[in-house]
Amino acid sequence: MKEEKRQTTTIAVASGKGGTGKTTVAVNLALTFSRAGKKTLLLDCDVEAPNAHIFLGTEGMESSRVTVRVPVVDESKCDACGACGKACRFSAIVSLGGKALTFPSLCHACGGCVIACPTKAISEGEREIGAAFRGMFHGVDFAYGKLRIGEAMSPPLIRVVKKFKSDAELTIVDSPPGTSCPVVQSVRGSDYVALVTEPTPFGLHDLKLAVEMIREIGIPFGCIVNRAEAGDRRAHDFCLENDIPVIGAIPDDRRAAEAYSRGIPLIDALPDFKLLFEELGGRLIETAEACARKEVRR
Repeated sequence: MKEEKRQTTTIAVASGKGGTGKTTVAVNLALTFSRAGKKTLLLDCDVEAPNAHIFLGTEGMESSRVTVRVPVVDESKCDACGACGKACRFSAIVSLGGKALTFPSLCHACGGCVIACPTKAISEGEREIGAAFRGMFHGVDFAYGKLRIGEAMSPPLIRVVKKFKSDAELTIVDSPPGTSCPVVQSVRGSDYVALVTEPTPFGLHDLKLAVEMIREIGIPFGCIVNRAEAGDRRAHDFCLENDIPVIGAIPDDRRAAEAYSRGIPLIDALPDFKLLFEELGGRLIETAEACARKEVRR
């Protein structure tokens, strides 16, 4: 069968816990690929606490409101039959005290209550959950989302960020930390996942959880060990014992922490880190593109 041409190769950068250096890796990889001549799109999908823009910029970014559909009840038509509540798996609408009550923050916008209502008393309105931003910085096409404070669900906003159109050859997704639904939404559809960890007991514990999650989804993945000399070799040993490729290791360097605290990408602050990310990026893109080609042939 003839191989179809893919528009972009997508690499998600994820971690089992916060603070491992996930965004540092994602930003520096995106800049490295862009400067090597690849059209690169960076998506910051950590919409509850986005921070990639600190290293790239925000001036002149286009912004757009992001809304979700929620039920709106016409009380003059509602007979409080309860059909809507029975149809909703998330208790976002219930019949109580002779009328239908809605809980918009629980709504998953499936539209089931609209279909279930026999009196056509329910229609759909919109509720703003956050904003999405788009711009071009340092040659990198960049987008991120910002969830409104108090919102319970971030996946709808993550889906909007991931839908941004681009002619990029390579897409880097900076995922939220952890292993919950927002992470699954962020990495889904990627060709490869780079799991960033640290050589500490906490890092190893959460790496194991992240590995279980990615294997359940079925995406090829490897591991990057950040601050490699700061702890022990248990993370390396775990990867070796479980056939997980270690794509690279980033040294523990005070200069890197100082550059990070000033919002300066490591490849701009430190020449040795520039070389390190060029080598790391080369290995990563070679592996990811091989996985992408294999997926297309399937």
